[in-house]
Amino acid sequence: MPNIGAVLKYEIARLSRREIRAQVQTTKKASAQYRRDIAALKRELGALKRQVGLLQRTALGRPTEIQGGSKKVRFVPKGLRSQRNRLGVSAEDYGRLVGVSAQSIYNWEQGHTTPREEQLNAIVALRGISKRVAEARLQQMRAKGAQRLRKR
Repeated sequence: MPNIGAVLKYEIARLSRREIRAQVQTTKKASAQYRRDIAALKRELGALKRQVGLLQRTALGRPTEIQGGSKKVRFVPKGLRSQRNRLGVSAEDYGRLVGVSAQSIYNWEQGHTTPREEQLNAIVALRGISKRVAEARLQQMRAKGAQRLRKR
């Protein structure tokens, strides 16, 4: 005959596991549902961030500016040179886009001087534009310059 203590212990453990499983089942279901909801929200957030980024880059061809100096921008001469080359413009044309002379662009690229905050903001604003947008802006600037000359 089996030991009554062992049988009793086994039966109590079995019933305890069964009761615990019943109690924990609702918590497991709720936890799984919360994880699904969180994953869906993360996917939605990612999609919204992508949409905002796209809208910022394409919003009427306007550059995005640094707001209130909340973000410290680091100036690197090599980065300016590579940005100018990426846009495929001369130092003179890049200077027009930024609002400075070609000589200032050369001095910045050589590391002899650094741009002021307003010019740095203009450089940052040019980071997100394409060659086509840069060329369109230059065409607009040239057209405005030609109109001024005709008025004189």
